[in-house]
Amino acid sequence: MLEKIKALQDEIKNAVTSTMEEVEELRIKYISKKGSISQLFDDFKNVPAEQKKDIGKAINDLKCFALEKINVLKEKFESAVDSESGTDLTKPGEPIKLGTRHPLSLVRNEIINIFGRLGFTVAEGPEIEDDWHVFSALNFAPEHPARDMQDTFFIEKNPDVLLRTHTSSVQIRVMERTQPPIRAIFPGRVFRNEAISARSHCIFHQIEGLYVDENVSFADMKQTLLHFAREFFGENTQIRLRPSYFPFTEPSAEMDVSCSICGGKGCNICKYSGWLEILGCGMVDPNVLDACNIDSKKYTGFAFGMGIERIAMLRYGIKDIRHFFENDIRFLKQFESAI
Repeated sequence: MLEKIKALQDEIKNAVTSTMEEVEELRIKYISKKGSISQLFDDFKNVPAEQKKDIGKAINDLKCFALEKINVLKEKFESAVDSESGTDLTKPGEPIKLGTRHPLSLVRNEIINIFGRLGFTVAEGPEIEDDWHVFSALNFAPEHPARDMQDTFFIEKNPDVLLRTHTSSVQIRVMERTQPPIRAIFPGRVFRNEAISARSHCIFHQIEGLYVDENVSFADMKQTLLHFAREFFGENTQIRLRPSYFPFTEPSAEMDVSCSICGGKGCNICKYSGWLEILGCGMVDPNVLDACNIDSKKYTGFAFGMGIERIAMLRYGIKDIRHFFENDIRFLKQFESAI
């Protein structure tokens, strides 16, 4: 029987195949249930007892040799097929594409991180609000045009229930339940009844900030916003404050930053002025503090607010605000490398 085993081993060793079908035929011939090696196991019961150890080992070695030979031949043909088709067997069976963060989320998170390093906490509030938190507590006069239907979405024609037009409503909620010192920012989505165009939308996102404590001054606000501008737009950024009016702050200002595209020399992005408007700010009006049961004679504070879409458009050179809301994969894929 040892001679027969040796002959089968030589036969398997010298076997040559040119197709995968021939490899399968080789497997059936030698190691299938009716193959030559299986026949050796059937004949093993007739082997004399003193030879069983040597012959048994020889048959097992032959079977292992045959399996290894067939596996090598299979891998050879499979590799050739994969190479032609471009298939990489080390990859997952189902391709998984990495997701991306929305550009508004990227800008929002960066702004939160900058103010977080200055000690500002994050607070959020409801998007469906009442007149008190959106207008009355913020010193809006009853006849103020912002209360008109052309600017505000009211719920079921109820003049007291509406979609918030700014995240200042969260400032009121925080001041109602917290005594100074207060230092917080308020990111969120807001709604205004406006025509949708390349520069405006009925839905957009804001981040507002509030700092209330003893002896808070306009200079504190200016330095805080200068630090933010240089952290976000670059260390050489300059700011300027222009007098403005908001019902809830006095004095009030609008803040511009030097155009980072042209370095302040003037370009089509900044309308050749060298400056870009990014936010409104001012000292909290004493009437607002009193409405929230905060002693306006003891405490002062400043507030500011900016549109995230406006900042994102400046950061990424986007000229149409509608891109942020259309979920166009071609647009979103441009931010795959952003963290």
